[in-house]
Amino acid sequence: MQASNDILPATGPAIILVEPQLGENIGMVARAMANFGLSELRLVTPRDGWPSEKARAAASRADHVIDAARVYDDLASAVADLNFVFATTARARDNFKPVRGPVEAGRALRARQRSGQRTGILFGRERFGLYNDEVGLADEIVTFPVDPAFSSLNIAQAALLMSYEWMKSGLEDETKTNFSSPDMMPATKEQLHGLFAYLEGALEARGYFRPAPKKPKMVDNLRAVLTRAGLAEPELKVLRGIISSLDRFSPAMPRGDGSPGDDPRRLPAAAARAAKGTDKDQA
Repeated sequence: MQASNDILPATGPAIILVEPQLGENIGMVARAMANFGLSELRLVTPRDGWPSEKARAAASRADHVIDAARVYDDLASAVADLNFVFATTARARDNFKPVRGPVEAGRALRARQRSGQRTGILFGRERFGLYNDEVGLADEIVTFPVDPAFSSLNIAQAALLMSYEWMKSGLEDETKTNFSSPDMMPATKEQLHGLFAYLEGALEARGYFRPAPKKPKMVDNLRAVLTRAGLAEPELKVLRGIISSLDRFSPAMPRGDGSPGDDPRRLPAAAARAAKGTDKDQA
């Protein structure tokens, strides 16, 4: 099938798959592209033909990428209208082409796109990647810092990495995320000291500070743990609510009457065990 002569606007690099074998892999590439704002997919003689329902299913609703995909009879035709092309490979090549990592490649693609150039990224076959003459049609090489003992990447994984670097290169702050944690005001020292006092009282009532001479050090340790957390006011309220719930004694066991081990709610079972032992002794 020959490609259409329609030229898409230069909204990002074209993703070019050379002789992809499985429709599922094409679909997963389309999904990765859509995740990071890319939409131009070019296929060079896909083995199982095109269109592919398996690709559409694996694309997980990235239908706009699948529907716009164009098929070419050869790689030269697929890159003919592009100004700059990266070839992805995990193997060292015997040529003089510059080699970049994905971060640098993403920034280079972004700079060229902003200057009006049309760009693309080549991805090879699932089994063995690109031939040397195909790499020769690219301007530069991009490779990933993978473990040399296991350097093979699935084409969808490789496309995901490059699509991510493309998206990241367009952010004002590359560390920025789409959402963040709530902006909470740190608790005041008065609020923290109030929590310390409340917790200390609850633990004292339950007999936590034993032996008594170690209480000052135990209190210091508790305060150090809670201070290091950098708690905000809403977080203090959560902790106070937890402590309050745990600090409720039964009416028969009011605050200050000892440790939980003395709770009279446990006494009936203990009395029953003691009575059972007495009966055995009498027998």
